[in-house]
Amino acid sequence: MGVYQVRASQECMGRHVVPVGRDRIHGSEVTADLDHTADVQLHAWGETLEEAFEQCAMAMFGYMTDIETVEPLDTVEVVTEGEDLISLLFNFLDEWLYKFSADQYFVPREVKVLNIDRMNFKIRSIGWGEEFSLTKHPQGTEVKAITYSAMQIHEEEKAEVFVIIDI
Repeated sequence: MGVYQVRASQECMGRHVVPVGRDRIHGSEVTADLDHTADVQLHAWGETLEEAFEQCAMAMFGYMTDIETVEPLDTVEVVTEGEDLISLLFNFLDEWLYKFSADQYFVPREVKVLNIDRMNFKIRSIGWGEEFSLTKHPQGTEVKAITYSAMQIHEEEKAEVFVIIDI
């Protein structure tokens, strides 16, 4: 993986950004056609759950800025845990959002999940990117929070996750 292409188009409720992996097996999409205009659904998928989590994080960041403008100058590691896979996904995205909006203003060019411990519900991930700068990175839509609303994880034919974010 490792290569993200970002394509943007306008939708009636906001910016529609689609980070796409090398093929349709790896990827994500953002849809804004929910009942509440302040909610956006992230749908991400991959061959493995790790890849689906990575794509979901990149879809979130792709909604906030143009990932193509980010250079992999710094490395940030995020380790989180949960009570189950749903809370693990929530905490994973929430911690990455914290790195962007409060802690280091870090925006990744790429996020890699190094390990998901399904027994203890822990995840270790790393991101390559840089500090967000309005002079370099176009400002997209602010993501205010990750929500548990309608959060889903599926692992049938491919791993898929669905997450609603508050904008």
